[in-house]
Amino acid sequence: MDNRQAIGSWLSGPRAAAEEMGVDFGYRGKRLGLPEEGPGSVAPLGRRFGALFIDWALCLLIAYGLFARGDQQAAGNWALGIFLVLSVLTVGTIGCTPGKRILGIRVVAEGGGRLGLGRVVVRSVLLCLAVPALVWDRDGRGLHDRLARAVQVRIRV
Repeated sequence: MDNRQAIGSWLSGPRAAAEEMGVDFGYRGKRLGLPEEGPGSVAPLGRRFGALFIDWALCLLIAYGLFARGDQQAAGNWALGIFLVLSVLTVGTIGCTPGKRILGIRVVAEGGGRLGLGRVVVRSVLLCLAVPALVWDRDGRGLHDRLARAVQVRIRV
């Protein structure tokens, strides 16, 4: 066997090499006991980014209109605080932000059900830091979701 097959190339990466060797990673959410498709499955990345964009635009609009008084720099700073409050309040009560609701996503605990307030706060603070949200596991969950033991799932197709 060629060593390149065993370790993968820099283009394909270690996952592709492992799959070529017969390792079955399964679908996203399989390790969490979630369905492969449909309601209850792991929300796709595009929907999650879309929801984040909608929520951020809403927070910027609120910040600019109510707090910034025309100062764009101040609007960005206020928007981050508003985003944190919005996330804690909405995910902590109904399980989704306005953007997530529009795109059919809900944040749930790994075992199903609602996240507790402490886990919602941890998740929201880490999300505001941005970097933890950009580090994913093989189930497509960001580090902020892993540390809060949460998963974003579809509520409709």
